[in-house]
Amino acid sequence: MGIAAEDIERVRAATDLAAVVGEQVALRRSGTRWVGLCPFHTERTPSFSVNAELGFWYCFGCQAKGDAITFVRETRQLDFVGAVESLAGRAGIELHWDTHRESGERQRRTRLVETMGRAVTWYHERLLSSPDAADARHYLRSRGYDGEVVRQFQLGWAPEGWDELCRSLSLPADVARDTGLGFVNKRNRLQDSFRARVLFPIFDARGDAVAFGGRVLPGAEGHKYKNSAASALYDKGDVLYGLNWAKTKVVEHGEVVVCEGYTDVIGLAAAGLPQAVATCGTSLTERHVATLRRFAPRIVLAFDADGAGQAAAERVYGWERRYEVDVFVAALPHGAKDPADLARSDPDALRRAVTEATPFLAFRLERLLADAPLVTVEARARAATAAATLIAEHPNQIVREDYAAQVAVRLGVRPEHLMAGQGGAGRSSTPARSVPKQRRRTETASLLALALAVHQPEAVSELLHEVLFADPVELGAYQALACSATLQEALEEAAPEVAELLLRLAVEEVADADAGAVVGRLVDEATSRVLAALEVGFRTGTSPGDDPQVFGWLKLRIEDLRDDTTRAQAVEQLLPFLVARAQAPESGVMQ
Repeated sequence: MGIAAEDIERVRAATDLAAVVGEQVALRRSGTRWVGLCPFHTERTPSFSVNAELGFWYCFGCQAKGDAITFVRETRQLDFVGAVESLAGRAGIELHWDTHRESGERQRRTRLVETMGRAVTWYHERLLSSPDAADARHYLRSRGYDGEVVRQFQLGWAPEGWDELCRSLSLPADVARDTGLGFVNKRNRLQDSFRARVLFPIFDARGDAVAFGGRVLPGAEGHKYKNSAASALYDKGDVLYGLNWAKTKVVEHGEVVVCEGYTDVIGLAAAGLPQAVATCGTSLTERHVATLRRFAPRIVLAFDADGAGQAAAERVYGWERRYEVDVFVAALPHGAKDPADLARSDPDALRRAVTEATPFLAFRLERLLADAPLVTVEARARAATAAATLIAEHPNQIVREDYAAQVAVRLGVRPEHLMAGQGGAGRSSTPARSVPKQRRRTETASLLALALAVHQPEAVSELLHEVLFADPVELGAYQALACSATLQEALEEAAPEVAELLLRLAVEEVADADAGAVVGRLVDEATSRVLAALEVGFRTGTSPGDDPQVFGWLKLRIEDLRDDTTRAQAVEQLLPFLVARAQAPESGVMQ
């Protein structure tokens, strides 16, 4: 369930894609298209193309693609619903929901988010000006957090009183509960969840306040840290502290630094590393990785040494394979407790640690070998066995072989001996990244025909048939178009590689082409394939069901195809033959 499908289509139809993209990209007109520098990768020559008429965009450089909703999602880091709501507001369209229940839930969430925003402001102003926050201000200054930092990260102070926030904001009990801001205590009184703590507001990727992290002042009683419990707005397995501020820098740097605490994020930013985020009292999850991959392909773990080394190898390698990310580890110097500590004592060392981060497997091997005594043959053998175990966990054969060679040289053993006994090491030899296919040339008859089917469907819809397409992706594109009323519908039903081809064709300028001539070329190519198969069959005696007269008839029809005056008639004769032969390959059908 969600926004009514007809409303989504109304939003798409009402949106001027060129205007939406033009707010982020400097576009210039090129024929009937718009072109500019891609906002999703660094380039000097424009490869980003927009077809405002059809409502789609495509980058020939990085293969990013989509419609107005996709563009808003990717550039503003919104979910699907948020992107549709944004475009609907722009177009003045009122959205309806498939169920009254879901509409009510959306309104409820909006109310909770607004309440959280008010709480952030209330706590923040309390820290800045309230006398009871003097000790908190002194503590933050001692940590190097001046007024600029406090305002940038909207830090706050929760006073000692039992219910000061709930009373000041006049929170109903259900709103206090659902936001995690308060609860009903044993005396049946509404009580604040956070008391006598410095607060770090937690925002989701689009900038909505969803939770808080709190820290007591030095010497105070109670647990040092306290985070908001799971709520209608907050799941710590989804949310990353600081992503709302860091996302632009993450995209610019092509990497995200992941640490464990709020103060680590602030310290990294102060050290000139603003592309940092933190998990909120949990380990890095697959949902975190999926979110981060929307912004950058490189993830640098800046945990303490034990935390980074103990990350489950199987999970890390699985993430690298599924999400096409590279996981690196920033090795903090010995004695550094965490990034926040190092940012204060030696920011240059922190920057070096991130800049010189090593791949996850390399980090694990270095930790193993750096601490191992390698003086005796027996010690080197033990180290080799331990290293081989780590290497064998990696799913990529090329990676395993390369690291095995490096470790073998370091330990003075032969690579084949190092990995002996590991069996079929790893779980898959599939490379972590697939190499993009060569760009297809639209000048081929099949691609010209598909381009016409996208841009001028009325010109070719009655002339095309799936038997004319030999390439599986091109066949899939034709089938998707033939079975759909609109291009959008075809894209939604198509396989990823088919959708990519259709989007590329949608944003390309279509050269003036005679539909009849294009179809003639397609039929010519399909007939030539049949001729070649027949020739082999006659020569080898493997096509006893075929009439030899068919061979001569096909050659005559091909000659007709290549004559402008007889092309249309030849197409009318050959297409039924090709269809019938495809349905009954051993038939010698002749029209």
